[in-house]
Amino acid sequence: MNCLIVAAGRGSRLREVSESKPLTRVGGVSLIERVIATAAAAGATAFTVVTGYRAAQVEAFVSGLGRAVRCVRVDDWSRPNGHSVLAGAAGIGGDYLLAMADHLFDAVVARRLIAVGRQGCGVRLAVDRGLAGPLLDLDDATKVETGPGGRIVRIGKALERYDAVDTGLFLAGPELAEAIRADIDAGGEGSLSSGVQRLADTGRAGTLDVTGARW
Repeated sequence: MNCLIVAAGRGSRLREVSESKPLTRVGGVSLIERVIATAAAAGATAFTVVTGYRAAQVEAFVSGLGRAVRCVRVDDWSRPNGHSVLAGAAGIGGDYLLAMADHLFDAVVARRLIAVGRQGCGVRLAVDRGLAGPLLDLDDATKVETGPGGRIVRIGKALERYDAVDTGLFLAGPELAEAIRADIDAGGEGSLSSGVQRLADTGRAGTLDVTGARW
């Protein structure tokens, strides 16, 4: 199983504690190292890390982790994260875990995603329905409205009606990159959420409820 990790952004909210968001240390271990180790514990054997801001520094670090890591650099790291997905997914065939360098999760979440599979969807997103959790920042969270069978109806940070939040961990196939590209071609911003929304509009975006899991 491949794992694609988006690590291109600047991470302005962490600037006071670290010059690089992916390399920010928590408990002595960098965020991106934790993501890679957790995905590996869940079954990922190959990793694609998309870099941008301070790319050389991040690339040098992950290349020394002793794992099969391929780095892909995006020139304009200020663009929406869907552009990073496009860059990384271009070298991956078949299904892959999609994670963000600053979203930590328990290995059980990734294992469950892999075990359930996409089941005909272009993408499956791990969601949390525990909206009253003390650690959840709803103002910043990407919100999800689900429908019958857990299919995604709408996704976005500005939703007024929603019943779950995006954990930042997906199981994706080639259809996700195709949807992001279609959004760009249609004049859209090319964000990950806009690509997922395009799949949702055709009933091809599913969820996995991981409420209660650590992420």
